[in-house]
Amino acid sequence: MLSAPRRRERLLALMLLATLLFTPPLVLVPDRAAAISWLPLYLFVAWGLVIGLAAWLMEHPAPPPERTPPEE
Repeated sequence: MLSAPRRRERLLALMLLATLLFTPPLVLVPDRAAAISWLPLYLFVAWGLVIGLAAWLMEHPAPPPERTPPEE
């Protein structure tokens, strides 16, 4: 199980990865690397990767809060 701060860190990392994947210099590489344009396939795969990772991160249940033993 992921703790709340750990989940927040991973979601922030996912947001940075998504920003990197969809910035123009990296997006233009598959468009100009070959004779045919791979841009639609690249965009679909990158989008699917980001959505899949976000779903995986959000589906993990949060750990229950720690219980302290009752004081007597």
